[in-house]
Amino acid sequence: MNAIRIAALTLFLMPSITLAQETRSPFYSFSFPSADGGTLEMSDWQGRPVLVVNTASRCGFTPQYDALQEVYDQYSAQGMVVLAVPSDDFGQELSDVDAVKEFCEVNFDLTLPMTDITVVTGENAHEFYQWVKSETGFSPRWNFNKILISDAGEIAGTWASSVSPTSAKIVDSVRPFLH
Repeated sequence: MNAIRIAALTLFLMPSITLAQETRSPFYSFSFPSADGGTLEMSDWQGRPVLVVNTASRCGFTPQYDALQEVYDQYSAQGMVVLAVPSDDFGQELSDVDAVKEFCEVNFDLTLPMTDITVVTGENAHEFYQWVKSETGFSPRWNFNKILISDAGEIAGTWASSVSPTSAKIVDSVRPFLH
């Protein structure tokens, strides 16, 4: 009798498991090459809000690195991830990722995760940026554009370069997803 109950329970639960796997956000299928070597898997951050920001070392908005680190320091204990995505799409990034890392460590004491230099616009854009554009129409028009991914892996907001990471617009959007 126990075997029959277990079999029935298993059959009952299987569709739920399959449905959960099918409805998982595409965000969790993406990965980026890490600035430190290896790969940053978005699935490692499942259940956490992620603020993704395309960055550049020689941009007028580069001082926003301080604000990105501030947001990371203030909210990482509550699950927040801030991901810097260096890009030379607008001709303002250093020549290689080691130079970018050194620049960020020396000038901003960054400890947040960072990708390798990545294409964020156009037909050769990283698949994450292609997904965001297909879902929202948003594509970075300059450096330091921000994309908030909710703790469920959904796009929860996008902001232009001029919006500071510490602005009420962004912080108020992040807070509901913190743990």
